[in-house]
Amino acid sequence: MTATDKTAAALAPVARVLPLLPVAHLDRAFDYLVPSELDEQARPGVRVRVRFSGRLVDGYLLERLDTSEHDGKLAWLDRVVSAEQVLTAEVRGLVDAVAERYAGRRADVLRLAVPPRHAKVESEKSAPVPSPGSPEVDRDVWSAYRHSVNFLEALAGGRGPRAVWQALPGEDWCARLAELAGAVAASGRGVVLVVPDQRDLDRLVRSCESLIGAEHVVGLAAGLGPSARYRRWLAALRGTARVVVGTRASVFAPTPDLGLVVVWDDGDSSLSEPRAPYPHAREVALLRAHATGCAMVLAGHSRTAEAQALVDSGWAHDLVAARDVVRARAPMITALADSEQALARDPGARAARLPAIAFGAARQALSAGAGVLVQVPRRGYIPSLACAKCRAPARCRRCNGPLSLPAGTGSDIAGSPTCRWCGVADANHRCHACGARALRAVVVGAGRTAEELGRAFAGFEVHTSGGSDVKSEITSGPKLVVSTVGAEPVMPGGYGAALLLDGWALLGRADLRAAEETLRRWMTASALVRSHGDGGQVVVVADSGFPTVQALVRWDPVWHARAQLAERAEVGFPPAVHMAAVDGSGAAIAELLELAVVPDSAEILGPVPLPPGERLPFSSDEPEPENVERMLIRVPRTAGRALAKGLAEAQAVRSARRSTGPVRVQVDPLRIG
Repeated sequence: MTATDKTAAALAPVARVLPLLPVAHLDRAFDYLVPSELDEQARPGVRVRVRFSGRLVDGYLLERLDTSEHDGKLAWLDRVVSAEQVLTAEVRGLVDAVAERYAGRRADVLRLAVPPRHAKVESEKSAPVPSPGSPEVDRDVWSAYRHSVNFLEALAGGRGPRAVWQALPGEDWCARLAELAGAVAASGRGVVLVVPDQRDLDRLVRSCESLIGAEHVVGLAAGLGPSARYRRWLAALRGTARVVVGTRASVFAPTPDLGLVVVWDDGDSSLSEPRAPYPHAREVALLRAHATGCAMVLAGHSRTAEAQALVDSGWAHDLVAARDVVRARAPMITALADSEQALARDPGARAARLPAIAFGAARQALSAGAGVLVQVPRRGYIPSLACAKCRAPARCRRCNGPLSLPAGTGSDIAGSPTCRWCGVADANHRCHACGARALRAVVVGAGRTAEELGRAFAGFEVHTSGGSDVKSEITSGPKLVVSTVGAEPVMPGGYGAALLLDGWALLGRADLRAAEETLRRWMTASALVRSHGDGGQVVVVADSGFPTVQALVRWDPVWHARAQLAERAEVGFPPAVHMAAVDGSGAAIAELLELAVVPDSAEILGPVPLPPGERLPFSSDEPEPENVERMLIRVPRTAGRALAKGLAEAQAVRSARRSTGPVRVQVDPLRIG
C-alpha cells in the first residue's frame, strides 16, 4: 500500500456490514472502508458487495461510523448493489430479535424478511398516495363482542391495544379485519395482516380493497413471481400501500410507522416457517408489537393455548361475545351418543362411519335446498390400509412402504392394494404379523367418501375440494361438498349442515397439539354453517365424552384453551415452558450439548428416535447419518433467552471447528414427538 493509499484509508469513513455467510461462527458485523465514490450511496439499509476471505459476498450495510475499533487493516467496500434502503431500522431490530429468540443466524432471518432484488422493478418510480379516508365501521356487529367499542376507540386514537379476538360462527371476519385495518390506515399508520394460505389472502384482500381502496392495499405471497412480489414489497417499504396482507413471511413487511399487526388463525401450521431458524408468524408478530408498541390482534374461530397464555398474563385482552350471543349464532351441534335416546335409536352409531344422525341431518338440509359440507381428514380414495384381523398396518413386501387402495376398485376393499412409495401392486398380500389376507380401511379418503355419498344421495351434485383442486367458493344450492380439512369452500348464505367424519383419526394422533388442532379444524368448518335458528346442523362423528367434542358442542374454545394450557403446565410443555428440540446423530448431539452453556434449570429429555414425518436435519449433499435422534431441552419461560443463546453459541463453536454431522436446533417446535 502506497503512502497515498494509507492516507486515503485513514481519512475514509467506515461502514459496518453484515455479510450473508452460511456459517454460524461468522454471523456478526464487520467493518469496511467506504470509497469516496460510494460515500453518497452507502447508507444504512442498502445492499452491498464486500470481499470476504478472498471472494465477493452479498451483505447489508448496518450503520456508518467515523472510526473503527478494529486494530488491523480494513478492506474496502466493493460496491453498493442498490441505493434502495431495503433494511429499515425497525426490521433490522426485528431480525435480531427473531434470531435471538430461535437460536438462529441473522442471515437466515434476512432471507425471510427481504425478498430478492429485481432491478427493473426497483427503478420504477412510486407516486405518493394520500392516506385513505375513515372507513364505515359496522359498530352494530362489533357491539356483539365485549369491550369492542373501547378497542375500536383506542385503535382510532393511535394507541396500541392488544387483543385476542374470538370470531363468532358465521362472522364475516374478512370485513371485520378490513374495518380494523381501515381505521388504522386512516390515521396515516401502516397495517400488516397475516393469514395462513392463499385462499384467505384473496378473500381478505378483496374485503380490504372494497373498503379502503385498491391503491392502499397489497397482497404478499410466495406464489407471486419475482417482479410482482418485489413491486408489492417496495410499495409497502415506500409507504405507497398502507395495508399489507400476506402469508407468514409478510409479518416482516417493512411498513413505515406500523400501527397494527394481525394474525388470523394462529393455530394453523402453515404459519410456522419450515426453514431455519423455523420462526412462527405469531411469535414474530409478538416480538414486533412489543418492540414498536403497535396494536396487535390474534384472531380466529378457535383458540390456541399460546393465545390463552397471553390473555391470562394480561398482555392481551379478550374480545369475546356473551354466551347468549354465541348460542344464537352457532349451529346445532350433535355428537355421537350424546343422549341415551340417541344411542337406543342407533345402537351402531359408535362404530359407524356415517351414523343415522348424520344421514338424517344431510337429508334434512338437502330437502330444504341447502348444501351439506362433509369434512374428512385425508384426501384420496382409501389412503391407509391395515390387517382386518390384527389391525397391523399393511406394508409393502418390496420396500416396506404403506399400502393404499386406488380409486375405482369398487365399493369393497377387494382391489389390489398398491404401495404409496414404489407404486407396486400386491395382489397376494399377507399380513406380516399374523398372515391374514383380509384388509380394512384405517382412514377413508375424500374420493371414496364422495363416491359413497353419491350413491346414498342419488340425484344431488357431489363436489370435492382438496389436494391440488381446492375450491375457494361454491355456489349455493342442494349439493354435497366433500372436503379435506383446511380446504372447505365458502358457500354464500352458509351450509345447511356439516358432517365431521373420522373424528377418532384426528383426536387419536400422537401429537401434543392433537386436541387443539382437531377443535380448530372442526370449528373452521362449523363456522361455515348457518345458525341453529336458520336450520343449521353439525354432526361430529366422535364420542361426546371427549372434552374436545364437548367444547365444540358448547362452542367454547376459550374453556378448551384454558384446559389445554393447564394440562401443559402440569406436564411441562410449551407454552408453559420453553423447549428446544435438537436433531442429529447421537455423536453430534452429544458434542453440541457438551459445548452449550444452558441454564441450571434446564432439564434434558431423551434421546428418542426422530418423530415420523419430520424432515431429516441435513441437506442432500451431506452424508446421511446411520440413525437420527432427537434430544429435548426444557427450561422455565424466564430462561428461554438464555437457552437460545447457549445453543446458538454452541452451534457457532461447532461451525468454527468444522465439526462433522449436522445438528438442527428448533426452539418451541410445533411437533415435539
